[in-house]
This record gives sequence, C-alpha cells and structure tokens, in this order.
Amino acid sequence: MTSTASRSRSIVALAATAALLAGCGSSDDENDNPLAGDKASGDTVVVGSNNFAESILLADIYGEALKAKGIKVTYKPNIGSRETTYGLLKNGSITVLPEYNGSLLAYLDPKAAQESADAVNAAVKTKLDKKLTLLEASPAEDKDSVSINAATAKKYNLTGESTLADLKDIAPELVIGGSPEFQTRQQGLVGLKDVYGLEFKSFKALDAGGPLTQAALTKNTVQAADIFTTDPTITKEKFVVLQDPENLFGFANVTPLVYKSGMPQEGVDALNAVSAKLDTKTLLDLDSQVQLENKDPLDVAKEWLKSAGLG
Repeated sequence: MTSTASRSRSIVALAATAALLAGCGSSDDENDNPLAGDKASGDTVVVGSNNFAESILLADIYGEALKAKGIKVTYKPNIGSRETTYGLLKNGSITVLPEYNGSLLAYLDPKAAQESADAVNAAVKTKLDKKLTLLEASPAEDKDSVSINAATAKKYNLTGESTLADLKDIAPELVIGGSPEFQTRQQGLVGLKDVYGLEFKSFKALDAGGPLTQAALTKNTVQAADIFTTDPTITKEKFVVLQDPENLFGFANVTPLVYKSGMPQEGVDALNAVSAKLDTKTLLDLDSQVQLENKDPLDVAKEWLKSAGLG
C-alpha cells in the first residue's frame, strides 16, 4: 500500500472480524495484553499482527507453520499500527510480524525509490534496526489499485488482463473515487496522469479503500476507485483490478519481518517456505473465507498450510 496511513484503513476490516477474535484459536496461547513488553522466554517465538483482518490471518499462517516444525509459539494479535509494532520488534517483544515490503520501506525512508521487489527488500535491510531482518518476500501483494465495477468492465470490454494504459481514451467518461489524499498523491491521480496519461471526468472523495469506496463503486456512483488488491469485495462484487505494468503503486509483497536472535534457522526456513507458496490470488481467497464466509482465521490458516504441504 502507498503508506502507513493506508494500512490504517484496516479498522474497517476489524468490524468484520471483531467477533472472530474472541474465538480465534491463536488466543489460546497469547498474552491478554498485546502491548505487553515482556520478551519471549527460552525458545518461544512470539508472532504479532497489526489490527486488521489480513494481518491476523497471516500471523496465524506464520504461527502454525512454525508449530509444524516443532517450534513453540505464542501470539500477540491485533496490536495496532506500524509505529507500535516496529518498536515491539526492536525490543524483542515480538519475534515475527507479517509486513508489506514497500510500505515498510516508505515508513523507514519515504523518499526511497521502489524499482523491484528485490530492490525494495535490499533497501529495507539497509534501513532496518540491526536487530531485525526481512526474510523472503512472497509474490502475494496487498496494495492500492485502480479497479472498475463489473458494469464498466463489460461496457468497455475490460478484463483482469487490461492495464491502466487501456483507460487512456475511456477515463474522461469515468468518475474515480478514493481517499482525499488519492487526489494529490503521486501514487494517485497525479501519477495516473504523469505515468499513464489518465485524466478522469471527476474525482469523488471517499475513504481509503473502505466501505464508502466499495459502496460507491458497487452502486456505480463512481466507475473506478482505489481498491486494495486483496479486498474480498473484489470477489463479491466482481470488480476488475487493472494491471499496473509501470509499478506506479510500488510494491507491497507480504514479507516476514523478524527479530533475528529470536528466530531459529528451522523457523526461518518454515517462513520462507510459506512465502514461496503464497500469491495474491491465494491471499484474496483466504481473506474472502475469513471476511465474507466468517470462517475462523486459524482454521483457514491450518487448512491452507495443509493443502500447501506446509502444515
């Protein structure tokens, strides 16, 4: 996603998962207070997550993958923003956290260029606290996109293979929606014009990929919108995510961020194996199971790990 602020849109996702948290299996091992600063004792790995549904699901995937290798795991779920979790990682209160490489780089160095996933990871490693490291990035990304509704896709013969460049002649007929910041960001209307030559009919200020944006796109109040690429609404409403070949929206690959001295090598190997199997299509499906079908994220995590040969 484009920024730490973008990750904050996840408060909306919490509404869909608040009821799940009480029954989430990871709570069996966790401390009652996720902000408690006590370090793990002995060989226990502490898996943390931010306060949105996808992060909780990814933490369950990481934790269960570690358990499958005989590693003792406890959870600190639903902590909060990157400003909080980064500090807890630095002091060893958390051993591993699901992160998004480009968003983390933007947090550590807002001016850093993002030319490739490998380059982003290398840049992050130079900026991280020396006690931390990134493991292998997965192909799975959760980042900003310009998505169109099903009616617009049908009208203009656009598919999931279509790119933002395909909107150049169409954009003057379309209203696009997103957060107020999307109107003035390079990773927004400014970049869409500079990089792809897109000039839309108008812009409607909504929210950062949340329910206002989703509803406006569903109801055709806007025909295009900034939607996050693993938002289950994409599946539910048959939105079409347009490809971004020029990487205007940067990189947001799901990547384990680790407190080095707290993670054994077998744990590193287990988490890298998860990254190798996890792609965006899979993550969207898993998110949909949790957020649309109301499945327990721990059950979803276990089932996927089993199907991937990792559980």
